[in-house]
Order: sequence, then C-alpha cells, then structure tokens
Amino acid sequence: MFAHHSKLPLGLAAVATLFLLHVAANAETMEEIYTKAKLEKTLVHYAGGPVSNYEPLAREFEQKFPGLTVTIAGGFSNVLNQKIEQQFKDNKLEVDMVFLQTAQDFVRWNKQGRMLHFKPESFNAIHPSFRDKDGGYIVWYVGTLSYAYNTQLVKPADVPKSALDFLKPEFRGKMIACYPHDDDATLYIFHTLSQKYGPSYIDKYIANQPNWVQGHLGVSRSVAVGKDLVTIDATTSTILNLKKAGQPIEYAFSKDDPIPVYYSTAGIFKNAPHVNVAKLYMSWILQREQQSRIRTFSSRTDVPPPLPELKPLFSYKVANGYRDFVTNEAALTGLRKKFETAIGPIKNVGGVR
Repeated sequence: MFAHHSKLPLGLAAVATLFLLHVAANAETMEEIYTKAKLEKTLVHYAGGPVSNYEPLAREFEQKFPGLTVTIAGGFSNVLNQKIEQQFKDNKLEVDMVFLQTAQDFVRWNKQGRMLHFKPESFNAIHPSFRDKDGGYIVWYVGTLSYAYNTQLVKPADVPKSALDFLKPEFRGKMIACYPHDDDATLYIFHTLSQKYGPSYIDKYIANQPNWVQGHLGVSRSVAVGKDLVTIDATTSTILNLKKAGQPIEYAFSKDDPIPVYYSTAGIFKNAPHVNVAKLYMSWILQREQQSRIRTFSSRTDVPPPLPELKPLFSYKVANGYRDFVTNEAALTGLRKKFETAIGPIKNVGGVR
C-alpha cells in the first residue's frame, strides 16, 4: 500500500535514507547542542597566539551559555600541536577543540580520522576555500599580511609600495619580521615573493639586515614604539588594534604584490572529552554576529570587511594558497632550512600574551 511513495530501487532508497540521516545528524540546533553541553560543563581549548586574543570571546560565550566554562591554553601553534601529538601517543586526549595557524596539522589529523566531521548552522556561508567539504575543519579567522610603518618616523612618500622597497638602504637594520623558519604565515610571504621576484629576493632582503622576533605581536609593537621603522610582515588585525589604542602605526597594502592570506583554522577532535561544548562553541563563533566583531576578514561570504575603508577580501589581488603551501612538506622544509642557515637559530625571548 505504500509502494506509490517511492519508485527508487531498494539500494538507492537505502542510500537516500542514509543521506537523510546524515543531514539530520548535522542539523542539530544550537539549543539542542546546549542541552547536551550542559552535562559536559567545560571546554578545553588550545589556541595559537596570545591568550588575551581569546579571553573576551570565551567570557562572552560563558555569559551567553550559563553553566559552561572555557579553559584556554595559548601559545605558539607549532608548540601546541606537539602537545596534542603527545596526547595522541599517550592515548589520553585532554583537548577538545583547537584554533591553530598550522593548517597542515588539520589536513593530517583529518586524514588520520582524528577530526570530528561537524557542519555547524553557518557551514554553507563559509567560503569553500576556507572549509573542509566534510566539516573536518573550518577557518574561523582570516588574516591578511600587510606592510606597517611608524607614522611619526616614516614620511608618507617613503611608505613601501612593493616588496622591493624593503631592499632600500634607508631601511637597513630598521625593519622587522617574524622568524620565517618559526612562523608559517611569514614563510608564506617569502614564498610568494620568491615566486614573483626569484629566490634571490630572499638573499637581498636578508642582506638589508632585518631584525627577527617570535610572534606577530612583537613585530607590530616594535614598529609602534619606533624601535623599527617598517615591516613587510604585519598582521593587519594587530595593527588595527594598536591604532585603536592610539599608537603611531599604520598598515599599507602593497600596490604591486599579491596580499598574502593566512588563517586560523578551527577543529574539534572526534574523541574530545567535551564534544558538545566544542560543537556549541564552534557554532557560536561562526555566527554572523561574532564574525562581524572579530576585527579582521571573515571566512563567511556575508560578513563585511572589518573597516569601512577596506574592500571585500576577494576584490583585492590576494595570494590564497596558504593551505596548499603548508601541506607541501618538502618545499616547507627546504625554505625553513634556507632561513635557518642564513639567520641562525630562533631566540625565544618569552611568551606571547
């Protein structure tokens, strides 16, 4: 009597049923997730960068969802990932969710079957280049790398317009960048520039005696206080924050070179101890409201740029091959080795708060 409802062959009907069940499994509302999350109570969250970048969001989340607490461990992405690897080895996973700049970790962990495939309500609003098609990881924060200069010490006419300007003698010893063999986003800048200007660009840049530091916050602060005049390697969002605080610093996008795009990727581990709190946090952080307030470009296609004077991300000439670059282990290792040989070992001068 029910035969007229479906003319699908039995095998296809079974596939269709499984598909609908899969969609239904991914279609939980935030309210439904919250109900389960309240039983788990807490979120253990590892995040690349200073903890202070994440605390306001975490406290806001706790207020929005009473009964839940967020514990954040901040630091360098390439240190936190080793901590996670150790937890895998010990078969004792403590972390639920990660926000890291090392996109290659997510690609590898996803292939190893360690990532939860979760598609939050906002999934279809995320630009396809910023998400795994199965929801194994999603970019939550899109960064651009721009130039920056001290507005009190650099005249408008002398502001660098292309990477070649950083080879000028007036900037010798007075420019700064992250150690490229320590920071993949910085390494990506030099990769894009050596593709455009040839590998000798890196040699010429190093010959102009740049200063090196761990972490982009240190780069921007050095320019803001006038210790250095310029940088090729500013995270635009950090400059905006320092400007807002009244510091004499300004960003500048290149007139000639593609703007490198890097990002922080978010993911939840399949065996996370507090998987529902993690799903709720992921869903919340990717909502349009939160994405409109993170003071950087969003991975969502329906969120405007962080400042009125900025255009939508893809209306600029951008270099958006960051994930492909960092997953090419042979090229990455060769480039890191080149910088380590030329610059010397990384000097760690403290944390990243």
